[in-house]
Amino acid sequence: MFKRTKSPVEQQGAAPAKEGGKGRPTPTRKEAEAAAKARAKAPRDRKEASRRQREFRAEESRKIRQGMKSGDERYFLPRDKGRVRRFIRDYVDARFSIVEMVIPLMIVGLILGYTGNSALVQASSLVLLATVLFVVTDMVLLRFRLRRELRRRFPDEPLKGTTYYALTRSMQMKFMRLPKARVKIGQPLPEDYDK
Repeated sequence: MFKRTKSPVEQQGAAPAKEGGKGRPTPTRKEAEAAAKARAKAPRDRKEASRRQREFRAEESRKIRQGMKSGDERYFLPRDKGRVRRFIRDYVDARFSIVEMVIPLMIVGLILGYTGNSALVQASSLVLLATVLFVVTDMVLLRFRLRRELRRRFPDEPLKGTTYYALTRSMQMKFMRLPKARVKIGQPLPEDYDK
């Protein structure tokens, strides 16, 4: 009532809101410290502590798995890092392996074995034996061809553990391999793995 009102000219001179601002006032030091304490507050009991730990591990595990699927080498396990291991993964993924057919062949062999017919039981034994022989032969060929290619491409690199790494990767079904395959079967491999 006794207050003086601003004239329209004075109201126009008021400072406009800053563009690109955060849209809220900066908290006081006291408020910021209280918020930090609340975030860092220790859990009240063991149940809450274990729940927080589980949530943290689950989130980290999800992030690592996503990174491995996307091919981000920062998230790879130490056994998967490096240009030699990248080449081995590509080499194994680019070739057709009989190991990928093991599970269907084993299922066929088991079905034939449970038919009760003696001829089919013998056929199942032959299927299973042939599968094992093909797998062993495939593994031996993989080892020798891979070693020759590694010596050609990476003459200065140590080859310790490369055979085991290649064999364990080739024994997995292609869709289950982590890190995910970057090449398709039969695709030529790049000459340079320094990147």
